Amino acid sequence: MDQAYLDLLEQTKQYAAAYVGGVSTRPAFPDGTGLAALDAFDEPLPAAGADPARVIEQLHRLGAPGTTAATGGRYFGFVTGGLLPVAHAAEWLTDTWNQNAALYLMSPVASKLETVCERWLTELFDLPPDTAMGLVTGSSNALICALAAARGELFRRQGYDLAERGLRNAPPIRVVLGEDAHVSVSAALAVLGIGRAELELVPADAYGRMRAERLPALDARTLLILQAGNVNGGSYDPIDTLCDRARAAGAWVHIDGAFGLWARASGRQRHFVAGMEKADSWSVDAHKTLNAGYDCGIVLCRHRDALSHALQAGGAYVPFSEQRDGMRYATEMSRRARGVALWAVLKQLGASGVEQLLDTLCDNAEYFAAELEQAGYQLVIPVFFNQFLIRAGSPERTRRALERIQAGGVCWCGGSLWKGEPVIRVSVCSHATTRADIDQSVAAMRDALRDA
Repeated sequence: MDQAYLDLLEQTKQYAAAYVGGVSTRPAFPDGTGLAALDAFDEPLPAAGADPARVIEQLHRLGAPGTTAATGGRYFGFVTGGLLPVAHAAEWLTDTWNQNAALYLMSPVASKLETVCERWLTELFDLPPDTAMGLVTGSSNALICALAAARGELFRRQGYDLAERGLRNAPPIRVVLGEDAHVSVSAALAVLGIGRAELELVPADAYGRMRAERLPALDARTLLILQAGNVNGGSYDPIDTLCDRARAAGAWVHIDGAFGLWARASGRQRHFVAGMEKADSWSVDAHKTLNAGYDCGIVLCRHRDALSHALQAGGAYVPFSEQRDGMRYATEMSRRARGVALWAVLKQLGASGVEQLLDTLCDNAEYFAAELEQAGYQLVIPVFFNQFLIRAGSPERTRRALERIQAGGVCWCGGSLWKGEPVIRVSVCSHATTRADIDQSVAAMRDALRDA
């Protein structure tokens, strides 16, 4: 082994340790100095190469101050999960191994760990035993995979092979979803050739949940898309009731649960997703609620052949095996071995650890919301799972308070609109968040409210 290579890894380890050790004191969002330092990256492409040690040093010196403190305990924006230490360490090993998880023959270890994770997640979510799992970049990609499987199966039931004959002469299918569905759903549908004008939108109630009494009549040509965790307020569609109606009609049900599907793994939270096992496919992220690190989306499908048929690619040079070949269940061929970190997290936590993580996040969200109400904010709707929305009185005061929160650096929350009015959106997603972090954040947000 080249000693310079080993020295470079040691240097990087020291920078990483310094970052982890100091993240709790970093501003939640980079300050002016950190942002200004990023301008140093704006340079012409070098004519000659640079010393690797200097490259890594520059990344650490200029890049680290320009990061959000998303692995700390006071970042509450965008449903951004934290990073469990075991996931971080597993990612280092994954990068070192540099495995392509497309085929068993490319990486037996990636194939084995994906096989194990598929079985473990099926058990954790209490899904049908032969449920197929694909590992992709995130739940947006997982949606594309699941909805592609649904589209293909709905065509197949009408005697039409989409993979062979294409979309031009395909029979009609219907897509029904709630008016508050996440934007990634319509984006995924658009990728699959289904436009917004074709969607049948079901009105939502005051909490953002699909109104079951307004569901149109379904049939065997219908794709019904349900939401497990509204991106703003965290609410859940009435999954059990709607799945029963869909099954009676022969419709395909997909559940979009990027962060909220994990409720299934908690005895206290699983009521949110009662009946989810009746669906046909599910999409979820491990890099949100599970804190497994980024680039770990999961598609699950009870119809293994439908998922594989929709995504299948092959050629004379592609040697499929009797073992798991990950590319059968994902859009990508070349991809990193995402299952390594996912396996490490599930192995370390176990079912009871996952449940404890979920319950802690939800308890922290309830505590945070109650403290902010005491500080003068208004809770817009009840806390669902680990999400909630607040206002600061008038729309203008809410906007000003949010600006001060984001500029203050103590914590970071996002803004959104709820029923047309500005709100502050709080997502409690990190294992690193403590009650002390919440108390410190509440104090800063109280000051922001006063200044607004």
